[in-house]
Amino acid sequence: MKTIPVSFRRLVAPAAFLLTLGLMGCDKQLDIEPQQSVDAATALSTPEGVQSALTGAYARLDLPQSYGTNLLLLADLLGTDNTTYIGWQGTFISYREVARKQMTDVNTEADRTWNQNFQTINLTNLVLDALPVVTDDDEKSRIEGEARMIRGMVYFELARLYAQPYRTTGAFSNAAVGVPAPSSTPGLPINLSANKTEADAARRIARSSLEETYTQILADLTAAENLLPASNDRTRFDQYDAKAFLARVYLQRGEYAKARDLANEVINDSGASLNASSVSTFTNKNSSEVLFEIQQNDQNNAGNSNDGLATFYSSNAAGFGGRGDVRIFASFANLYGAGDQRGFNPQIGASLIYEGDGRRAGALRSFKWNNAGQNISILRLAEMYLIRAETNQRLGTSVGATPLDDVNLIRSRAQAATLGSVTLADILQERDLEFAFEGFRIHDYKRTGRSIGTGATGIAANAPELVMPIPKYEINLGNALPQNEGY
Repeated sequence: MKTIPVSFRRLVAPAAFLLTLGLMGCDKQLDIEPQQSVDAATALSTPEGVQSALTGAYARLDLPQSYGTNLLLLADLLGTDNTTYIGWQGTFISYREVARKQMTDVNTEADRTWNQNFQTINLTNLVLDALPVVTDDDEKSRIEGEARMIRGMVYFELARLYAQPYRTTGAFSNAAVGVPAPSSTPGLPINLSANKTEADAARRIARSSLEETYTQILADLTAAENLLPASNDRTRFDQYDAKAFLARVYLQRGEYAKARDLANEVINDSGASLNASSVSTFTNKNSSEVLFEIQQNDQNNAGNSNDGLATFYSSNAAGFGGRGDVRIFASFANLYGAGDQRGFNPQIGASLIYEGDGRRAGALRSFKWNNAGQNISILRLAEMYLIRAETNQRLGTSVGATPLDDVNLIRSRAQAATLGSVTLADILQERDLEFAFEGFRIHDYKRTGRSIGTGATGIAANAPELVMPIPKYEINLGNALPQNEGY
C-alpha cells in the first residue's frame, strides 16, 4: 500500500494490525482507497480486534518516524552545534537541516514525525473508544493502561520537539530563560476522540496551551500507573514503566520531589538491576537493566527502511555495515576519560565509541546502535539513578542514596574513575555521558537553560530554531495554529 500524506486527525493503521483502517479526510490529497480496508467499528467489535489494534499501536512505536529513529535522532541533531558533539555527514537534506538549525515548515522530518505520531495517538483513541466490548475486567484495565501509556508518551515526545520546554520554577524557569509561562505557551492539538468518520476527520483543532498539554500527559501516565500490572516483563508496559516515565516528565517540569520519589521507587521495587557492563545494555536484548525496550529482529526493524538508528550511526565493514551518517567529534569522546567503556577506549576491548571502518571510514561512531535487529531501549534503570541524583542534589536531600553514591555507581559500572564530590554541573555532565546518542541531549539542555555551543555561535536554550516547525500542510488546513516562532 502506498504511503498517503494525511493530516493528524486521520488514521492509517500499521501492517502489524493485519488489516488497514483507512479514513480519508475532506482534504483528500490522494483519493486512493487503501487495500483491504474495513471500517473501524467492524475491526474493533470484538476483544480480539481491540487487542490487535493495541498490538498495532505498540508496533507503531518502532516506526522510523517514532522511537525507531526520529524521536531519538532528532533530539540529538537539535542538540549539536556540529563541532562539539555529533555531526551529520549523510546525504539526506532533511536531517542536515535539523543539525544545522535551518529547518523550514516543509522539512520532511518535521512533517513525517508529526504525521505518523499523531496517527499513533488516533489509534490509541480508537482502542480506548472500543473498550466496552472487552468483558474481562483485568484485560480491560491492562488494555486501557497500555493505550494511555502510549498516548501519554507520544504526546510528551511531540511536546518536547514542537513546543518550548515546560518549566515553572527555579533558575531555568520559563520566565528566567525568556519564555512565556506554560499557560501562555502553545502546546499541541489535543484530540481524545477517535476519528472514525469523514466528519470526525474534518474537524479543525487548534493548539492547546503547554499547560493543558502537560495536564493531559500527566492524566494519561497517572492512569496508566494505576491500571497496569506490577510485573516487569520488558516487552509490554507495566506499572514501573509508567512510574519511570512519570519521573522523566516531572524532571522536565521541575517537580523534583515527585521525580525523585518515583525514581527511587523504581530503583527499589521494579526488580530491575544495572548490567555489569555499559556495553551489554546495547548488545543483549531485554537485559536486567531494561525497564522497557522496543522489540526488533533482523527481519522487522526500523532499519529495513534504510532510515533506522543503526543504519545512520554504524560504519562497520565487518559487521552490520551502515551508512556512517552520524559522526562523533573527538572533543566529546575525550570527555569520558581513560578506561571508560562509554567512550573511545579501544585498548579495553569493548567500548561504546569506535573508529568506523565502513562507509565514511575514519570518523568516530557510536556502538550503541550497531545492528538493525537490536532492540531499542526506551526506559532503563540508569536513568532512574541519575534522576534521583539530580533531584536529591537540587533539593539538598539524600533519599535512597546520596547524589555522589548514585553518580559513582553509574561511573563504576562503566569502569570510569569515581568522583570525590559532585556538583549539579557534574551530574548534568554525567547525563550527557551516559545518555549520549539516546535522544536526551536537546531536552536536557533546554530544560536546564544551557546553550547549544558557546560564544558568538552558541544557540540559546529558548531559541526558536531549537523547536521543530508545525508542518505547513497542517497550517494550510487551519489546524495546529499558531505556527511556531521563526517559521
